Amino acid sequence: MEKLTLTQVVAGLTIGELTAVQLTAAALAQIADDQGEGSRTFTHVYTDWAQQQALAADRRRAAGDPLSALDGVPVSVKDLFDVAGEVTAAGSRVLVDAPVANRHSAVVERLLQAGAVVIGKTNMTEFAYSGLGINPHYGTPANPWDRSARRIPGGSSSGAAVAVADGMCFGAIGSDTGGSVRIPAAFCGLTGYKPTARRISSHGLLPLSPSLDSIGVIAHDVAGCIALDAAIADLPLYPQQKTLSQARFAVPQTLVLDGMDDEVTTAFYLSVQRLVQAGAQIEFIPCHEFAELATINAAGGFSALESWRWHQPLIAEHADGYDPRVLSRIRRGQWLNEQDLQQLRLLRADWQRRVTAVVQGFDALLMPTVPMVAPTIAELEADEDAYFRINGAALRNPSVINFLDGCALSLPCQSPGAAPVGLMLAGLPLQDEALLGWALAIERCLTEV
Repeated sequence: MEKLTLTQVVAGLTIGELTAVQLTAAALAQIADDQGEGSRTFTHVYTDWAQQQALAADRRRAAGDPLSALDGVPVSVKDLFDVAGEVTAAGSRVLVDAPVANRHSAVVERLLQAGAVVIGKTNMTEFAYSGLGINPHYGTPANPWDRSARRIPGGSSSGAAVAVADGMCFGAIGSDTGGSVRIPAAFCGLTGYKPTARRISSHGLLPLSPSLDSIGVIAHDVAGCIALDAAIADLPLYPQQKTLSQARFAVPQTLVLDGMDDEVTTAFYLSVQRLVQAGAQIEFIPCHEFAELATINAAGGFSALESWRWHQPLIAEHADGYDPRVLSRIRRGQWLNEQDLQQLRLLRADWQRRVTAVVQGFDALLMPTVPMVAPTIAELEADEDAYFRINGAALRNPSVINFLDGCALSLPCQSPGAAPVGLMLAGLPLQDEALLGWALAIERCLTEV
């Protein structure tokens, strides 16, 4: 079966050209292909359960009673979400003997209520604590671009992106604490949506940093992301495509344009030019507040502090079982206390107020999702300095929006045949519906020949 987008699959199911059983069989075959990336992309594959879900979906459609537009669509969930009856491993080996989940996470429950076929759990950076996607325990799935070079998929939702790109599912649910949905989407040429965090229940999600964690989605396009979000959010959105001639976008000049490689520079500025030609008003603004984040988070920030609190007892027993590069980042939090947490919250609230005052007159912020194209897995596994330098650069721009508690999408913006590059558009908290409307318009502009 040719690779289809989620939108195409929904259309095919609706008119009866496709069946859930057919789609699920094709996805499972792709996962099982020993020439592919399936064994590194999934930590659990629900072969029997997925086939049962697909049969039930086809019966509902035959009876004219589908549960939702997603009824019968194979999707994956990141290995952070509880599935009843099994351990939630979070891409690690140290939880293998932990108690099994006694109920589904809220996200898995909502997918099942929508009739989506939950096909498996996807691999990830251990405990979601890196933007690169490298996992020494389960292997690292290779980016679909330039696959022979085996480039990083991005993280931490690494398997989520590769699963969608390779047709192992048609949409993926991930998490995003500092870019973990948007970074792999950018590196792999997909669309990743990080909603305002409070829109989606985190019940049954193994946390990294509750102050920053959000649950997001990956698909081929904006419409696919909207459909996935509608299934898992507390309240669905109904975005309408906007008119670019009415747009007023801002490009922050501080921090987020630093260090771009040639491919990203070319793709980003060409995209800005195309949007201007389509009638959008785009202003380059200083936004000096972005430069403050390095100082605010110098001691490790919310991620180190909150992850250390969760992991401290586990590290005391199983430190040697962790990925050392993840462990070193978690351990930065051991020096931070409740007073530091309260100070962080005060600094964040003040920073959010000041940034809001600067950007609230614009329809969205535009910036590169990440400043470089995907490097190879081998070079980052071999060089610790390169690992941490590239990881910091990959997380830099997306994490600004998590600290703002905003919403954002990464859209593919490269020229045909070029290395994948992500264009991030971002908005203030709870501006999701308007932002998605602008994303539909930008996507159309950038894909028109």
